[in-house]
Amino acid sequence: MNRHIEIAPSILAADWSRIGEQVREAEAAGADAISLDVMDGTFVPPITFGAQMCAAVREATALPIEAHLMVAEPERHVGDFIEAGADIITIHVESTGDPRGLLRGIAAAGKQPAATLKPGTPLEALDDLLEDCARVQVMSVEPGWGGQRFMPASLDRIRALRRRLDAIGREDAAVMVDGGVNAETARAAVDAGAGYLVAGSAVFNRREPVAEAMARLRAAIG
Repeated sequence: MNRHIEIAPSILAADWSRIGEQVREAEAAGADAISLDVMDGTFVPPITFGAQMCAAVREATALPIEAHLMVAEPERHVGDFIEAGADIITIHVESTGDPRGLLRGIAAAGKQPAATLKPGTPLEALDDLLEDCARVQVMSVEPGWGGQRFMPASLDRIRALRRRLDAIGREDAAVMVDGGVNAETARAAVDAGAGYLVAGSAVFNRREPVAEAMARLRAAIG
């Protein structure tokens, strides 16, 4: 590969009883960022954690933190995550009545705004927002429960989104991919145009140390 592909382990799959240690293991293994899957039980069924977890992760690492807000009315929570140390804030276009205003507010706070959408939402929902995004994310599973299988149809969405960004001169904006990313699916996502991979159980699992899991994932993308 002639470009660096960012890998952001998701702590949703980590051992929360030693979250600081797990985050430090991921950093030592070459992670580029740490991803937080924030779920409120309303926009998606599970409830995970809030800004206090973000603050705890911030204490454990200097890596960029991505807060993926799978929550209703994210505008009510963005400020808390910025204060807690998040660097990238990802919002769902379906979750707010003013996604552009929210993205611009994140940028005005000196953070990286990112937008995403559910697999069933047409990509056209992002078209008017691409200029306001530092990154754009394709969900390759239904947002919510961890451990889901990668949806093969997501590859077409990654390609289409990469083309949309390139067409408006946003070669700098990475396509993020979240859901079912592992050593088997990562290369296909990268070949389709992904530049940022969120991986949960492919990094944090009981089968192998974090360093070995990260090495396996990195080797898969070349």
